[in-house]
Amino acid sequence: MNKKVNTILFILGATLFNVIVAVISFIIFTAFYVNFIMKLIPEQGRAWGFILIFLASLAISFIVYRVALKFLLTKIQVDKYFDPLFVKSNMRK
Repeated sequence: MNKKVNTILFILGATLFNVIVAVISFIIFTAFYVNFIMKLIPEQGRAWGFILIFLASLAISFIVYRVALKFLLTKIQVDKYFDPLFVKSNMRK
């Protein structure tokens, strides 16, 4: 495989990882909310909990993604395996 294919596969894999982490964290937060917290909140305010759960799961997935990406980039040589996404073009010729 060449560098372009490696780059595309890495982006697709990283996106899939981010979505999976978001879904798993959403399921965990929802289960915790339904089983423990929902009983303590009045009926009129229960919908706000799901909005907060959604935002929290997005934040958690972003944080986990960033930590995993930093760890992965310390273990591999980026220039050796991946093609740059954005190439500087010389506009003044």
